[in-house]
Amino acid sequence: MTPEQYVQEKAARSGSSFYYAFKFLTPPRRAAITAFYAFCREVDDVVDEVHDTGVAATKLAWWRKEVAQSFAGTATHPVMKALMPHAGDYDIRPEHLMAVIDGCQMDLEQSRYLDFAGLQRYCHLVAGVVGEVAASIFGRTQAQTIEYAHRLGLALQLTNIIRDVGEDARRGRIYLPVSELQQFDVKAHELLQRTAPWGYSDRFTALMRFQAERAHRFYDEAFALLPAQDRRAQRPGLMMANIYRTLLREIEASDFQVLHQRIALTPVRKVWIAMRTNWQAR
Repeated sequence: MTPEQYVQEKAARSGSSFYYAFKFLTPPRRAAITAFYAFCREVDDVVDEVHDTGVAATKLAWWRKEVAQSFAGTATHPVMKALMPHAGDYDIRPEHLMAVIDGCQMDLEQSRYLDFAGLQRYCHLVAGVVGEVAASIFGRTQAQTIEYAHRLGLALQLTNIIRDVGEDARRGRIYLPVSELQQFDVKAHELLQRTAPWGYSDRFTALMRFQAERAHRFYDEAFALLPAQDRRAQRPGLMMANIYRTLLREIEASDFQVLHQRIALTPVRKVWIAMRTNWQAR
C-alpha cells in the first residue's frame, strides 16, 4: 500500500463530514487535505484508542519526533510521507502539526475544563489550527481568512462537543465547562450516569441550549469574517460548516437527546448539503 493509498483509506474509513467536502477539491489540494486529515486522525486515535495513558503519551512523543524528522527530510510513517510533498505548497509548518499533538496531549492530562477560556484553548489546538491549515490548502489570498478559519474551527469543535456529550461521558470526560455546569445546576455525576432520569432534565436542556446558542454565534461570526475574495476557494470549509450546523439543528430539534445516543446525518444528506453549498458558492 502506498502512502497515498494509506491516507485515502484512513480518511474514508473515518466517515467524517470532512471527507465529503474533500471530493470537491482539485486533485493536488485533495491529496494535501486528505494527508493532513489522516495525520489528525492518527494522533487523535492515540488518545481515543489507547487506554493506558503512559503508552498514549509515549506514542504522542513518537509523533513529535516523527514530525521533526519528517521536516528534516526523513519521514518514516506513511501519513508523513504522503503529507510532506505538499507542505511547502500550502504553508504547512511543523508548529501546525505540533499544535494538534499538543491538543491531544491535553486530552491525556485533563478531562475537565474549569471555564470556557480553558476549553477555548483546547479548541484552538485541535480545531482552530486545523482550520488554518485547511484554509491554506483550500486556497486563500486574504489574511482575514485565517481569522475566519479559526472561528469556524471553534464552531465545529463546539458542535462536536455538544453531539458527543454522552460518548465523552462514557470515557469519563466532560468538555462542558465546570463553571457552566454550576451555572445551570447540572452535576457531573448526572452526565456520567448518561441515562434517564439522571441525565435528562430541564436544567440539562437549558445548559445545552446555552452551548448551542454559543456555537451558532461562532458560525455567524466566522461567516462574517470570510472575505468575498476567498469565498469561492473556501467552499469546502463552507460545506463542512453547513453540514455541522445542520447537525446542530437536528440535535436542537431532538431536545438535546445526546446522552444515550449519537445523533448523526445520513451520508446521502451530507452529500446533498455539500452539493448545494458548492452550487450556491459559484
